[in-house]
Amino acid sequence: MSSSSNSNNSHNQDTVNLIDCTEAEHADAILAILNDAIVNSTALYDYVPRPAEAMKTWFGTKRANGFPVVGATDGSGKLIGFASYGTFRAFPAYKYTVEHSVYVHKDHRGQGLGKILIGELVRRARAADLHAIVGCIDASNAGSIALHKSLGFVHSGTFPQVGFKFGQWLDVAFYQLLLETPAQPVDG
Repeated sequence: MSSSSNSNNSHNQDTVNLIDCTEAEHADAILAILNDAIVNSTALYDYVPRPAEAMKTWFGTKRANGFPVVGATDGSGKLIGFASYGTFRAFPAYKYTVEHSVYVHKDHRGQGLGKILIGELVRRARAADLHAIVGCIDASNAGSIALHKSLGFVHSGTFPQVGFKFGQWLDVAFYQLLLETPAQPVDG
């Protein structure tokens, strides 16, 4: 699922650094951000916080597939948001398509970090010769939808009532950004 900050305000870019996250340095901070989203929002359709061991598998999958984990840190070096992409569907013909996610620490939402992080993912997707970036967003997450639209993502469909959390049915909306890459896609 994609979650993001509301991008109506502009974050002071002098205090934000983009980094490549590592398991050793950032797993705990990423887990804290994810678990907050699990417990307090419909950004993730999990019910219970993830255990620390889950990060080993998560980072292992990212490393094995060459998927980026981009972090945003504040002036003190604290991780305040992260974004990544991964396999959209595990069939060969989807090799040029990824599904992304972006999460911002609850104290730093609404400052434009989501826009910065997704922008970096788009740059990296182009460099990796990918063609489509898909975001699966809870349909009630107006801030994330507005952010994605502002970055050129277009609504590609909504699946009604496919999730159930907090005692209610949840709809998911898919947003997609098509890139001009790769120049010469091939089968196989």
